[in-house]
Amino acid sequence: MPEITIAGLAREGGVGVETVRYYQRRGLLDTPQRPHSGGHGGGVRRYGGQDVRRLRFIRSAQAAGFTLEQITELIALDATDDRSRARELATERIVALDAKIAELKAARDALSRLARECGAGSAGPCPIITAFEPGEPRADSMTALQKRS
Repeated sequence: MPEITIAGLAREGGVGVETVRYYQRRGLLDTPQRPHSGGHGGGVRRYGGQDVRRLRFIRSAQAAGFTLEQITELIALDATDDRSRARELATERIVALDAKIAELKAARDALSRLARECGAGSAGPCPIITAFEPGEPRADSMTALQKRS
């Protein structure tokens, strides 16, 4: 792969230039040295295939639900071939995802019930709207919605 600019790297990774810079500040991506002016690229940093692979790795890991801290650890593990720790991190993500899925299913069920009540055409206030109105102490609207189911 020919060397590319930061804009090209961002494009290849499906992110914006500021995201690449953010990952560099976090230590997830290397920041190449600027070549001396008059040389190749006129002082513009150049990125190669390894940088594109690393950026895609970060994006894929994020899509799987890993935090940037966990991704930093995964990157370090890649170099040390520590499969047990990588598996442990993945298992932690699976547990967290299962909990989130259960929470979303409960919210969906509660909202479906409210939509049915609303569609029943009974007199009085709309149950969907009243489920989100303040009245009794609640942590947030989602909790209130789930408590009603």
